[in-house]
Amino acid sequence: MPYLPEDKPWYHAITIDLILRVLSHTFLNPIFACLAPLTMRAQNFHYEDPAMQVCMAYAVTLNLFWIAKQFNTRLAWGTKRSFDWSEEVVVITGGSSGLGLLMSQIYDMRGVTVAVLDKVPPEGEGRGVAWYKCDVGNKEEVYKVAQRVKEECGDPTILINNAAVAYGGSILDVPDEQVEDTMRSNVLGHFWTIKAFLPAMLKNNKGTIVTVSSVASVIAPAKTTAYSASKAAVRQLHDALAAELRGTDIKTLLVLPGQMSTPLFKGVKTPSAFFAPVLEAVDVAREVVGLVDAGRSGEWAGPAYVGWINWYTILPGAIKRLARSLSGADGGMETFVGRSGKKDE
Repeated sequence: MPYLPEDKPWYHAITIDLILRVLSHTFLNPIFACLAPLTMRAQNFHYEDPAMQVCMAYAVTLNLFWIAKQFNTRLAWGTKRSFDWSEEVVVITGGSSGLGLLMSQIYDMRGVTVAVLDKVPPEGEGRGVAWYKCDVGNKEEVYKVAQRVKEECGDPTILINNAAVAYGGSILDVPDEQVEDTMRSNVLGHFWTIKAFLPAMLKNNKGTIVTVSSVASVIAPAKTTAYSASKAAVRQLHDALAAELRGTDIKTLLVLPGQMSTPLFKGVKTPSAFFAPVLEAVDVAREVVGLVDAGRSGEWAGPAYVGWINWYTILPGAIKRLARSLSGADGGMETFVGRSGKKDE
């Protein structure tokens, strides 16, 4: 469900995502579309009747789109990998709070072994969650902790690179130390964890690597220079990694969320509650875990506008500028509070 602060009116819960979700389960559902001509036929409508022909064309079109989507999924993302949750070991970076914490809790409820890499202990305790104090931007720490994880938990089969930091301010206002911290945590952390855990996945020929990027990797709002650059970097890292792992049974998932209800971007104002609603972190956690469960490579983008954002990149410059101005995206960071130094997505 859309994120709705207590001080917001009820209609703020009505978003474009909610409308599209309702349509996908009704008028844009292939099964629903097939029922329409069958119902009309039961009422003695003839096939030559214009209304009947419209309904049949509607049903055929939706089902062809559905079939094309299945083919695309199979060809683009390959076959599914099998899971034995009693043997799976999940590593989540930045798993002590926010999105990472929620994902670790979901896996913990299933009885899956989870290793959390974070600088601070998780909020709450999980019977199957092991916390390892680690700054993922520090190569030596990551490699040492990775060895401990393998010895104490077993070879990781699922790696979720979720850790991130964010600092607000223009490029001249952000201290050099914060820029370096952003790149170490948000970019180099992905390199070090992948290099630490991928060899065992390749040896066992099974695994899943999840890259949590951001809509800011495509459209970078003002005063997010370091953060947006880091998220664009890990998106390209993901694409290159997916190409390198093609032909293996290692699956790669790219997650592109918009603004979430986590402390990382506390205070940021969404441009539009209707077109760009704030995501509940628990909903994103469910989506990510569901994609991992599906056993395929893939991408997830949410809310709906994030899935359309790539079209923005091919627009003429003048239209891009107008779109940014109308959206108000560049003013969102004016009220940024955040939680500096915390690895949280």
